[in-house]
This record gives sequence, C-alpha cells and structure tokens, in this order.
Amino acid sequence: MPTPTVVLVHGAFTDSAIWFGVIAELHSHGIPVVAPPNPLRGLASDAAHIASVAARIDGPAVLVGHAYGGAVITVAGTTDNVAGLVYVAALVPEEGESLGELQGRFPATELGSSLRRWTDGAPGGGEAVEVVLTEEAFPAVFAADVSAPVARVLACCQRPLAAASLTERATAAAWRTRPSWALVAGADRVIGPDAERFGAERAGARVVEIDGASHAVALSRPTAVARLVRDAVHAVTRPPRR
Repeated sequence: MPTPTVVLVHGAFTDSAIWFGVIAELHSHGIPVVAPPNPLRGLASDAAHIASVAARIDGPAVLVGHAYGGAVITVAGTTDNVAGLVYVAALVPEEGESLGELQGRFPATELGSSLRRWTDGAPGGGEAVEVVLTEEAFPAVFAADVSAPVARVLACCQRPLAAASLTERATAAAWRTRPSWALVAGADRVIGPDAERFGAERAGARVVEIDGASHAVALSRPTAVARLVRDAVHAVTRPPRR
C-alpha cells in the first residue's frame, strides 16, 4: 500500500493553522498532508465536504480530527479510501448520537459559560445561531499551554461554529469499520478529558494521554500529535503477516 495522505480536520473556533507544527513534523518524515478548511456549518454538511476531499485523494487517506473535527471524521470516515482515523482532543460520537448528548454524559466544562452567541440569517431564509469563545476566556479555556501573545491572536481570529452542529445526530460511526487512534488532552477545559477518554475507549482506539495538555494540544505539542499520526500511518501501511 502506498503511504496514505493525512487529512487534518480542525475543530470549532479555529482554522487549519492550528496544525502548523504537526504539518511540519509530518513533512519531515515524508508523509503527504492536506489540511482543508472545515466549514463549521453543520455535522452532515461538514462531513460531506471532508469526505469529498478524501475521495479526491489518489490512494489511501488517514483522517485526523481535532475537537469537533473528530465528529466530522467519524461520519466522513466511511469514504472508501479512508484507511484509519486519528482523534486529537476530540469528540467521538456513536451513530445516531448528537454532540450535545455525548458531552451531557459528563460534568460541564468551562465551554458553556465562555461562549458568545449571536443570530444570523440562514441560507434559504430563517435564522442561525453562531457561537465563539469570548476573547477574554479563550486563552485560559482553549489554549492554556500556549504563549499568551499567540493565544490572544488565536482568540481574535476565531471562526464561529453553527450551534446546530451540537444537536445534529451523527449518521455514521466510521470507527466501527476503521482502525482508530486517539490523543487525550489531560487538561482540556473545552471538551474535558473524561469525554475524550470515553469516546476513544468506546471506539476501541489506541489511546495516548498527555498530562497538562490543553485543548490546543495540536499547537502546543505538535511533536506528540505528529508521532501518533505517524503511528497510524505506519500501522495501516504495514503489510499483512503471512
């Protein structure tokens, strides 16, 4: 099997720049990478977009999802050429489960009290609720182990999430048919390590936990994240035993 292309899928309140260090690490090991924008408009439509990105790759793909991106790859990962899934401080839903239901199994994090909400017009009429973290809360809640100047920049560059994404039910659970890996951020104040651990264990993922890592672990610990992705890439390209 040729070396899979890694597809890095960011989560809410950020963009593909959160993968900067991870991309550099993977490139240094000769692993091809794409980091498409995640539209953050809704679970079904976001997953369809990422599935289309994966389907255009000539050869196998490994999908890597951070945070809400974990839910996106859970649905998109049923695409034929997807060989594996990697969850990074991520939500890992079951088919038919919403993210709100999944997080509701665990004590509330600081996310709910740190959101700023507003209403915009939705395509085709109607209204849509958008959410971001307040700039005051962002550094401590999202990026506690990132330098203060960088965290402030991230806070003012946020991309909003359509709130409906949290109530949409996952239409598939690709981890049932694909091998998976997961990194639990031990000091995550957005999702919470218990929720990350639960989803990873339910999916039968090979789990790595990093004590003290914030939700922004892809940015603050890129070497560790890239190492886990490389493990997944090597595992799915290893020839079968005779």
